Amino acid sequence: MNKHVNNVVPEATDLSRRSFLVGTAATGLVLGYSGVPGISDALAAPSNFEPSVWYAISPDGLVTVTCGKADMGQHIASTMAQIVCEELGAKWSDMRVSLASNDPKFNDPVLGAQITGGSWSTMMNFDAMSRAGAAGRMALTEAAAAAMGVPASELVVRDSMIVHPKSKKQMSFADVVKSGKATKTFTPDELKAIKLKTPDQYTMIGVSVPQLDIPSKTNGTAKYGIDVMLPGMVYGAVVTPPVRFGATVTSVDDSGAKKVPGFIKAVTLDDKTGTTSGWVVAVAGTYANAKKAAQALKIAYDNGPNAKLSSQSLLDEAKRLQMLEDSGQFFVKDGDPNAALGSAAKVVEAEYTTSINIHAPLEPMNATAEFKGDILHIYSGNQFATRSGAIAAGAAGIDPKFVVMHQMWLGGGFGRRLDADMMIPAVQAAKAVGKPVKVIYSRENDMTMDFSRPLTYQKVKAGVDGDGKLIAISHDVVSAWPTARWGIPDFLTPSVDKKGPLDSFTVNGADFFYTVPNHYVRAIKNELAHNATPSGQLRSVAPGWTFWAVESMIDEIAAATGKDPAQFRISLLDGAGKNDGGAQRLRNTLLAAMGLSGYGTKQLPKDEGMGVACVSSQERATASWTACVAHVAVAPSGEVTVKKLTVATDVGTQVHPDNIRAQVEGAALWGLSLAMYEKATLKDGGIEQTNFDSYTPLRMSQTPEVAVAVIANGEKATGVGEPAVTVVAPAIGNAIFNASGARVRALPITAEAVKASMKA
Repeated sequence: MNKHVNNVVPEATDLSRRSFLVGTAATGLVLGYSGVPGISDALAAPSNFEPSVWYAISPDGLVTVTCGKADMGQHIASTMAQIVCEELGAKWSDMRVSLASNDPKFNDPVLGAQITGGSWSTMMNFDAMSRAGAAGRMALTEAAAAAMGVPASELVVRDSMIVHPKSKKQMSFADVVKSGKATKTFTPDELKAIKLKTPDQYTMIGVSVPQLDIPSKTNGTAKYGIDVMLPGMVYGAVVTPPVRFGATVTSVDDSGAKKVPGFIKAVTLDDKTGTTSGWVVAVAGTYANAKKAAQALKIAYDNGPNAKLSSQSLLDEAKRLQMLEDSGQFFVKDGDPNAALGSAAKVVEAEYTTSINIHAPLEPMNATAEFKGDILHIYSGNQFATRSGAIAAGAAGIDPKFVVMHQMWLGGGFGRRLDADMMIPAVQAAKAVGKPVKVIYSRENDMTMDFSRPLTYQKVKAGVDGDGKLIAISHDVVSAWPTARWGIPDFLTPSVDKKGPLDSFTVNGADFFYTVPNHYVRAIKNELAHNATPSGQLRSVAPGWTFWAVESMIDEIAAATGKDPAQFRISLLDGAGKNDGGAQRLRNTLLAAMGLSGYGTKQLPKDEGMGVACVSSQERATASWTACVAHVAVAPSGEVTVKKLTVATDVGTQVHPDNIRAQVEGAALWGLSLAMYEKATLKDGGIEQTNFDSYTPLRMSQTPEVAVAVIANGEKATGVGEPAVTVVAPAIGNAIFNASGARVRALPITAEAVKASMKA
């Protein structure tokens, strides 16, 4: 049995002595580092050995890895520690983890910013963390060799011990650190030149070691944002307007709130960052009284330009924009689909839609703000410290270098905590009352003011020749542009038609690995939706809707040409040209899922069917190869029962097998929830669903069997947190067609839609 010890290091309390420069400019966020006058830098204890910014070894031999990623239950802190541990040669029980502040030195080695998303963390940090571990091992070995008077090349490092087998001399990591002899440093070129272990030499990578954060998360010592307690702290409860965005407060009557014990002040937010609009925060001595005071406030609003908008009006606008020949920008422009479609033997055309979806993590949004002299401290769990620090500074009206962010554990993120809206009421309330203020959203606040997954509309046309060969696809994607809202040019992509940058995070996945000679993908910004429903990155981002359209259309083409949909996909995944390598890996995952599920080999009952889908989520350049076979039963009423999901995924190098399976299972069930159960609607400018009675994610009783096949082939590590989300919905839709003949093209899939299609 694995034994856990508490391997989470509490956050240091002297972060006020650090200073950071995160400035805003017309071109986006600018990141730097500057000493604040009169404040000295907080240095690590001189007795520690720090071979890298990412970890330190103390004189007792404990290795503390600093995780620059947000840990929201995916155990990324343990994963980073495991990668370091492999090359360092430490004993796993000696490993500890802590969470990074917003010091720029903790920026992602690849992205150059502190951001957690896109299933990027392991794939983008594996090499850097491996080299950091190897550098530490080399420095310790060199110091031990000098101390023992033996050649460094004859030393063996394992389990935090450095051993000379010939002489039987040995030193522990603790011994070397205490000696103070480990002083070697590495230049970037020297780090790059380090020869890392090959997969056959791994002793830690690929092992399901105990997760370092589990003990503290189960015994209550792990601190989430909602757990923060500061001396003299008071509480804020927000009052949000009836529309999602665009309202302004015209008056506030706090006479009723003044009758609430401990009421301090009602603060109307003046948010120059444009993150919030029309918000008021009631401040009181306790959270319960802050909520009572908030309820007692009488607030008048100008509901603004979006007050009459609905989901239908956003969809109508999307359809209007799609019909305009000059709208949008091209993301893919290969060949001439229009000409090919004009000469095609058969054209298949369809519209696909997805609804507004809400993140709703278990821990509601929260933040605690405290001013200590000129320094603003923010305590919160956040996925994008680089941007959030700048927003907090903007809310405070101070120089960004005076913002210190204390990263906490996240009680769920899924992309929601890429945004910093929860910090704004905390900051402005703390400034107004001169005390530390903790703001906690109600579930209603969180749902109605979520930076949601946008409503999307997609039009797809495909053409086949006389032999049934797919010769053209034209694909238009219309939605709000979540990443464009951030105002960071580096996160946008130049359009191939040179009409300006586009938000590729709304069309990723549409650039698939199938060989199609004529292929257009057009990204169209729905400005109406963009303004009325400020959107964010919800787990799986664009592939959650683009693959719904792509993988449904591939099935529709197969049906129209009388081909088996799985074999049709295999024929398209030939690896020609730019698809070489990726197509083959995707084909292998499809074959693995088919084999594990028994696709094509089982005699199913009359009203049951299997459907397939295969995807390369997230982005094409950072793909994770994933396939799904869904097994469903369809009742005459149109009611769908998902009996089993079989998911195969190619992860390249697997760090922690149990965690990979857990992530894939969770992603598959999240995908099922989005496919079948979750829908938010806009009415009169506001989100109608306010809690889990009206917004209804997957329940335990609705959970099917999930089978997972992991392909670990030693290639570069891929991401696993999100890809399976994107493959489930189309697999279910395709299975419904095979079971009943009903083709559904809107998410979530409802019994009414299935029954209507069965009758059509």
